[in-house]
Amino acid sequence: MTASRLVCLDAERRPSGSWAAGRAAGAVRGRPPGFESEGLTYKVEVFSLLKAIREKWTVRVLRGLERLAANAGVECGNFADRLVPGTPPRGDMGDLAFPLFPFAKDFRCSPASLARELAEQLGGESEGAGFAGPYINIRINRSEFIASTLKAVESAGAAWGSGDELEGRRIMIEFSSPNTNKPLHLGHLRNDILGESCSRILTCRGAEVHKVNLVNDRGIHICKSMLAYRKFAQGRRPEQLGVKSDRFVGDLYVQYSQWAARDQGAEHEAREMLRRWEAGDPELRELWETMNEWTLSGIEATYRRTGVSFDRIYRESETYLLGRKQVEAGLEKGVFYKDEDGSIRLDMDEIGLDTKVLLRSDGTSVYITQDLGTAVSRHEEWPFDQLIYVVGNEQEYHFRVLFFALRKLGFPWTGSLRHLSYGMVNLPDGRIKSREGTVVDADDLIDDLASRALAAMRDKERVADPEETAEKVALAALHYFLLQVSPARDMTFRPEESLAFNGNTGPYLQYTMARIAGLIAKAPPETAGIPVSPDMLTREDEWELIRCTAEFPELVERAAEKLDPSILAAGLYTLAKNFSGYYHEVPIARCGSAELSAARMALSRGVLLTLQRGFHLLNIPVLESM
Repeated sequence: MTASRLVCLDAERRPSGSWAAGRAAGAVRGRPPGFESEGLTYKVEVFSLLKAIREKWTVRVLRGLERLAANAGVECGNFADRLVPGTPPRGDMGDLAFPLFPFAKDFRCSPASLARELAEQLGGESEGAGFAGPYINIRINRSEFIASTLKAVESAGAAWGSGDELEGRRIMIEFSSPNTNKPLHLGHLRNDILGESCSRILTCRGAEVHKVNLVNDRGIHICKSMLAYRKFAQGRRPEQLGVKSDRFVGDLYVQYSQWAARDQGAEHEAREMLRRWEAGDPELRELWETMNEWTLSGIEATYRRTGVSFDRIYRESETYLLGRKQVEAGLEKGVFYKDEDGSIRLDMDEIGLDTKVLLRSDGTSVYITQDLGTAVSRHEEWPFDQLIYVVGNEQEYHFRVLFFALRKLGFPWTGSLRHLSYGMVNLPDGRIKSREGTVVDADDLIDDLASRALAAMRDKERVADPEETAEKVALAALHYFLLQVSPARDMTFRPEESLAFNGNTGPYLQYTMARIAGLIAKAPPETAGIPVSPDMLTREDEWELIRCTAEFPELVERAAEKLDPSILAAGLYTLAKNFSGYYHEVPIARCGSAELSAARMALSRGVLLTLQRGFHLLNIPVLESM
C-alpha cells in the first residue's frame, strides 16, 4: 500500500522519535494539498493532528524554558528529556499540560512560580498558555482542530489511521504454526489473531508485510495419530463419520494417549513408525500424506472462518533438513564444536546459558537445527528487514538460542529478528491439554459462542440473517477478548463475559457501531448539503469524541511500534463508551437546528469510520445492524 504522511511546513517543528527520522516532505497524489491549523501548515490528511500540536507546543514550551534559563544563568542541557506533555484532569483547565516539577531545582524556585513566569513568557492566555499551580496548561483552537479532524477522517476514508514511518520496510511475520495431528484450539486462536492483527497494523503504517506459516507435519506426535488410525479407525474416513477432518485426526491423537497410558509398548511402536517414515516407507508415506491432508483442509476451513490468511505456507517436512548445512558450516568456522560424545554443540556462556546440542551424536537434527536453516532460506527467498516470530512465552529460551546461533554464524540480518512472546490462554477450569482431550477446538468454541449469541437476540425476525449475525457477534467476542489484553500477559478466556453487550467487549463495540450506522441512515433530509460548522460543537463530550477520533492514527502507530493490538482495542473502547454516553445525553439527528444536527451527524460519521477502521485492523466483523 502507499502510506500517507503528515508533513509540517513550519520551520520550528521537526519530526521526532526513532520512527520519525528520515520522513520526506511531499503530498500524496490525489489528496487535497493541505490546510492550516494552530499556526502550522500541513499536507495530507492521514495523520495525528493531536500529536503534531502536542509536538509544536512541546517545542514552544522548551524554547520558553531555555529563554528563562538563559536570563537566569541556568544550565539547560537536558531540559528536553524532562519535558513531558500530558492532559489536564478537566477540560476546562485546558487541552495540554506540562508539569514543571522536574525544573524547579534548576531555577531554585517553586514549580508554581516557574509556571507563572513561563506562562507570561509564552504570551499568556491570549496565546493559549495559562497555568494552574505547577502546570503550564495549553488551550488549542478547538474550532480549527474540530474542522481539521473531521476533514481528515472524511477525506482519508479507508486509509484513516495510515502512516509512512514503515514505508520501504519488508517485514515477515510467522504465526499459527499448527501441528497436523490435531485441529486448531483456543491457544492457536490467540496466536492467529495476534499475527493477523499485527500484520494489518504494520501494513497500515506503510510496511510491506509477508505472512508465513510453518506447519509442523512430521515427528513422533504425527506418528502417534497415524498409529492410532491403524489400530482403532478400522479404515474409516472422516466423511464417513460426518466429522470435520482435522477433528477426526485430533481424536485419534487422544486415543493414542489413552492407549499409551495402559500399554508401555505404545511409545516404542510410535518411535519405530517414525524410523520407518524417515527411511521412506512408501505405505507409511501414503498414510502420512492422507492424514496430513485431512488435518490441513480442516485447519484451512477454520482460517477462512476466522479471517486469517497467509502469503506462504512452509511444511516442516520440507525444511527440517535445511539446518544441517548451517551447523556443519559453523563447525568449520569454529563457531560450534564437536563434543566428546560426537554431538555438535553451541557454547552459550557469552549470554549466560549452558551449551546447546545442534546435531545429535548419531547425526540427527533437533528442532532448533531446522529453524536455523529455515531462517536462512527465508531471507534468501524474501529478503526481509525484520522477521517476527509470534510464539508463546514457553519458547523464549528457544529463540534466545536461535538468534544467538544465527548471530554467531555471521548473518548481518540477525539483529532484525524478534520474538513476539505472548502469554498462555486458559479456560476457567484450567490449562488446555491436547493429549488428554481437555482442549477446546476452535470450531467448537466459535459454534458455542454463535449459539449463545443467537439465543440472546431479542428480535430475530428483524435481522435479515440471524445465523450470520450470530457468527459475526461470536467472532467479535472472541477476537476482541483475545486482543484487549497485552500479548505478554497470561489470560483466562471467559465465554459469557466475552459475549456481554455491556462493558469492554467486542459485541458492545459492534452494537455501538450499528447504532451509529442506523442513526446516519435515518438522517433528516433537511441536514443534507449543510456545511459542517465546527463552532456548533461546543460541549465537552463532543470535544472528547473529537480528541479520541483524532488520536486514532497515533494509537495505530504505537500499536505497530510495540506489536500490541491491545493499545488500539483500548482506544476503540474509550471512543465507543464516550459516544454511548453522548448518544443518551443529547439529541443528534433531530435537535431543533439543522445546522447543529449536521455538525453532530458529521461527528457521528467520524466516530463510525474510526471504529470501522479499528475493527478491520483487529480482524473483527462489522455489523451495520443488530
